[in-house]
Amino acid sequence: MKRRWLLFLLPVAFLGLALFFFERLSQDPAGRDSALMARDFPAFEATTLADEQQRVDQSLLEGQLTLVNVWGEWCAACRQEMPQLLDLADRGIRLVGVNYRDTRENGLAFLDEFGDPFEANIFDPEGVLGFELGVIGAPETFVVDAQGIIRYHHKGYVSPEDVRSRLLPEVEKWR
Repeated sequence: MKRRWLLFLLPVAFLGLALFFFERLSQDPAGRDSALMARDFPAFEATTLADEQQRVDQSLLEGQLTLVNVWGEWCAACRQEMPQLLDLADRGIRLVGVNYRDTRENGLAFLDEFGDPFEANIFDPEGVLGFELGVIGAPETFVVDAQGIIRYHHKGYVSPEDVRSRLLPEVEKWR
């Protein structure tokens, strides 16, 4: 009798596990909220892209709402979103860049070619800060409030529609 139950339970358990993994693996990880939401921006110490002698840390993000954009010269979508980032900077929104997994020369050449909306750029050639932020791939943008707390995380390219419908409302909400 026990053996019959076991023969019945094994396929049911297998089917249950198969459905669980199918459902989990079919979810787009980009649609998930960041684990850092409503938490302090990760502690870091790095140099800036423009000056390898200038050191910055997380205090760079305190005192004023800041959009932190993770970008790289190698990232095609980063080129496409530069007009939107320049527009946000023109609107008086403070932007800080994280030059992610790039070389200093390539990053500076990118900013020369596409414009520089950033008040400062954190140089992250090894992706250490990107890892702490849970970055899947550039571009990604974070809204960080004046206390240095992450309030919104946008994964991927920032379109003009994203500026209107997501970023500007989040900026106004946390200012």
